[in-house]
Amino acid sequence: GRRRELQNGDIARSKVKQVASGRFGVTPAYLMSAEQIEIKVAQGAKPGEGGQLPGAKVNSYIASIRACKEGVMLISPPPHHDIYSIEDLAQLIYDLHQINPKAKVSVKLVAQVGIGTVASGVAKADADVIQISGHDGGTGASPLTSIKHAGGPWELGLAEAHQALIENNLRDRVVLRVDGGLKTGYDVVLGALLGADEFGFGTIAMISVGCVVARICHTNNCPVGVTTQKEKLRKKFDGAPNDVLNFFLYAAWEVRQVLASLGYRSLSEVIGRSDLLKQRDRELAKTSSLDLGYIHQMPQVKTKAARAWQPETAVPHSQMGTLDDELLARDDVMRAIEKHEHVTVEVPICNIDRSATARITGAVAQRHGNRGWRGSLHLIFTGCAGQSFGYACLPGLDLEVRGDANDYVGKSMHGGRIRIRPVSCIKERSIGFKPAESVIVGNTCLYGATGGRFFASGRAGERFCVRNSNAEAVVEGAGDHCCEYMTGGVVVVLGPVGRNVGAGQTGGWGYFLENGDGYKFEDRLNADVKLQRVNSIGALQLKELINAHLEATGSEQAQHILDNWDHFLPKFWHVYPLSEVGSPEVSGIEPNAESPLDSPIEALAAAK
Repeated sequence: GRRRELQNGDIARSKVKQVASGRFGVTPAYLMSAEQIEIKVAQGAKPGEGGQLPGAKVNSYIASIRACKEGVMLISPPPHHDIYSIEDLAQLIYDLHQINPKAKVSVKLVAQVGIGTVASGVAKADADVIQISGHDGGTGASPLTSIKHAGGPWELGLAEAHQALIENNLRDRVVLRVDGGLKTGYDVVLGALLGADEFGFGTIAMISVGCVVARICHTNNCPVGVTTQKEKLRKKFDGAPNDVLNFFLYAAWEVRQVLASLGYRSLSEVIGRSDLLKQRDRELAKTSSLDLGYIHQMPQVKTKAARAWQPETAVPHSQMGTLDDELLARDDVMRAIEKHEHVTVEVPICNIDRSATARITGAVAQRHGNRGWRGSLHLIFTGCAGQSFGYACLPGLDLEVRGDANDYVGKSMHGGRIRIRPVSCIKERSIGFKPAESVIVGNTCLYGATGGRFFASGRAGERFCVRNSNAEAVVEGAGDHCCEYMTGGVVVVLGPVGRNVGAGQTGGWGYFLENGDGYKFEDRLNADVKLQRVNSIGALQLKELINAHLEATGSEQAQHILDNWDHFLPKFWHVYPLSEVGSPEVSGIEPNAESPLDSPIEALAAAK
């Protein structure tokens, strides 16, 4: 993610970083290295589906940059796991603007009927760029059913989005970008006439460096070495940067030719000029019933004044004057960040303080990367924390809430510690309920976490630790879909949970307490994971985490369990996927002990 200049001033870094809620490998340094951050709500080739990387392609290098385990299949959940409405998308946009206020945020949408309404909502949610993705693009790893029977033409989606934004006086707030099978300069001009400001090339750029579209990317056997991690096949790749440069030079030259034929000098003069389009007079059976009348319904923008949305706004829609900005204005906080000092700060917080500490995280990552900071900040907040508290928290931060917190606590957490405690931990403050029986944090906490520790003296909402990679967490109860799509880390639940535990889980494990009349944990389990009682090695890990939970939160539930350890230990279930059968905590075999299961593959075969 750090800047490396090459020949001719080139930079070995992608200026646009893509996230999909909590995408694999989204870390503070990753986000701070971006000039633009793209939220991939969906892609044209497989709208509504999450990405998937087979375990065979996850080698040590891929695992290191994606903060996961080698050989473990990676499944990205579809966006509806945390984006249920436009408000949830607005929150994710806000998160990214908070951590990196200098980066623009784009949202990638699928071309389909009704996209104009969605695009208007995205513009109101303070996105800087809206990308319209057509059905013709996408990777060779997409299933045939997705490629052939999903999405719509980018032309239709772009025209509708552009028209809706103009009619709602929102066109000047965003840049419109289009992609999805663009191949030529003619496609660029056509996109401009339909309202696009920018244009994305994917598949054709790969073809320019040697891709033969074999569509076997998912098998790790790319015949020309483009999409494979096998060194033998990678040696076949002979593409060069000049190959891509030459393609874009020719595409740009074609754009100039088409513009000249229309009588214009620059692309900006024809953006939105749908009046220059007319349907071709061709006698083809398959297009005889095609109605392109919508082209003439688009707003007329023949004059420069009518195209008032140009040029692009230079400043991102980042909100300033937040709680984080107040904290960063303090001398003691800046000394801790810049001079590696150790500082404790106490401040009040309320639910309008969203994404609290995200900008502080960004300031640390900007200077020291993900793990180069040797200082520490113990930030104590009293009150009700707003959504996305502790977003992308990194090592050195100890974030404590004395009260409760809303949804998305610890989203994309990378390190450090987050602890949520009831206000009864404050002298002369009391509560009229038992913390272990009450919800203290909202839904979708630790989404996409890649490290750190989380403790909550109370229950969590739904989808707790969804897509968790490496974080360790202890709560005293959770809602439905706990540990969904988890690929690593450890979760301890000291109370009841909802249904569908471990759905899509491919790594990591959890310890769940089965206690209480009528509560049967096995009925809450998804078939994707296995179940066993806790062995001696797992018991050591479990007890250490409960002790850490007690130290962090003063939990009455933790104290009660530890005081009666021999009674409660047999009541814990150990939940794990097949990929973890060789781990000592699951197998019960010490790492240095002789084992007939010499490799993860043999362990997996034995488990099956």
